[in-house]
Amino acid sequence: MTHRSTSESGQAAPIYITMVAGLLFLALAFFAVGQAGATRNDAQAAADAAALAAAQESRDLFRGDLLGGLLDPGFLDDVFNGHPIGTWNGCQAATRFADENGADVRPGECGSLTDGRWGFAVGVVTQEPMGASILPGTEDEYAEAWATAVVEPRCGFEPAEEEQQPEDGDEPENPDDAEPVSPGTLRCGGGTNWDIDPEHLDLLPDMADLFSVRLAQD
Repeated sequence: MTHRSTSESGQAAPIYITMVAGLLFLALAFFAVGQAGATRNDAQAAADAAALAAAQESRDLFRGDLLGGLLDPGFLDDVFNGHPIGTWNGCQAATRFADENGADVRPGECGSLTDGRWGFAVGVVTQEPMGASILPGTEDEYAEAWATAVVEPRCGFEPAEEEQQPEDGDEPENPDDAEPVSPGTLRCGGGTNWDIDPEHLDLLPDMADLFSVRLAQD
């Protein structure tokens, strides 16, 4: 009886060891997959931050151009009712924000959109590889990700009504003496309106109040 129990115990030991080894291997494999997934998530977060930063920088730099065209109804109609292009600058901010999130902008993969939208597409690669793991060939791989961010108007432009022309026989006003008139009104969400005052163009609302920045699907 004792001999039989000892024999069964000896046969079970290799099976137990194999099972434990298999479970350890699976645990390590799941860890490696999780580590790779975390690295890819970090890359995507860096790409999102970089694209948003590029679009925000472009939006903020556009303020000077907007101020310069505030008395031009045609310009305002294009910007707020059409397809604003904004500025081409933004990749400097993208590079900075990518670096702050542990990634680098891939060479030649930060640029303004060419499909009529105002925005930027950015591609990044992580600064650190995925690290040593039991999965062959992954220890020296770097995660890559891409993101697109766009700038969109929060407001619409409503031109002012045209002034009535002088009647026949009335002497027209001297154009040199004429005071600048308001080109119209910016009507924004939530019932917020801004009547453009030629005498107080410096009171232009913040760019964040006039334009939103968001991630796009492509």
